[in-house]
Amino acid sequence: MYGPMAYIVGLGGKRVRPLLTLIGCELFDTDPRQALHAAIAVELFHNFSLIHDDILDKAPLRRGKATVHEKWNHNIALLSGDGMMVLAFDRLSRGHNQHTGALLKLFSKTGLEVCEGQQEDMNFETADEVSVNDYLHMITNKTAVLLGCSLQMGAICAGASEQDQAHLYEFGKHVGIAFQILDDILDVYADHDKFGKQVGGDIIAHKKTFLLLKALELADATQRQTLQALMADASMANADKVSRVTALYDALNIRQIASQEANLHTETALRHLAETNADAAKKEDLKRFAENLLHRHT
Repeated sequence: MYGPMAYIVGLGGKRVRPLLTLIGCELFDTDPRQALHAAIAVELFHNFSLIHDDILDKAPLRRGKATVHEKWNHNIALLSGDGMMVLAFDRLSRGHNQHTGALLKLFSKTGLEVCEGQQEDMNFETADEVSVNDYLHMITNKTAVLLGCSLQMGAICAGASEQDQAHLYEFGKHVGIAFQILDDILDVYADHDKFGKQVGGDIIAHKKTFLLLKALELADATQRQTLQALMADASMANADKVSRVTALYDALNIRQIASQEANLHTETALRHLAETNADAAKKEDLKRFAENLLHRHT
């Protein structure tokens, strides 16, 4: 059980969520070590969700390496993921004293929202009609709320006001929405060697991403029929399907439209950061951190 835990954590990644927790604490002139247990809890929870998401998505790769269920098996992956979630709550209960109750309340709420987002994502697989707004609600829960939670937990550890906590949460949430939209773009348009995951995986898996839903929304009757037929064809070679769907996206200018949507959420995030009552230089550092994260596709 513990081998897969060490394996998934050892695959690396950017450690964005624990970094945000530490940054959220330091932003209010508090030693970031005060938020260390919370940061570790966030990273453990995130990796638990990756193990389970990879099983649900039948994903062969994670960070360029075999996923846990591929390297071991489904049962071991499930149990190891469950263990990581327990360890996350155990870690969060340590060392925060007067803030423990608030941290556990936020963390529990966020954990349930992440599970709801994953369920919505699975529901979309068999739903006849899914709107772009439905999709944005799903990724808010599945991806974005954990970024907001990460920052707010750091702010809680620093004793920040509820208003400042809320602004930081909204900043992280909207960065997370932008992050996921950009990840949808990367899934189709990224260089395989740099991406670390299967390029076109969402198309192959028939996933309803921002790109697909926006394309269906904007397509004329012929394009919509073609796109639906392509996504429903289980016999077509993967490379051919990815190529043909991507060509339709290009014809509808979907990549640029998706980038514009990501930019709108980035701008909303930055407005919330500006309203946060914290050191200006540190806020500028956080702004640059977020911008670098969101522009990893360039």
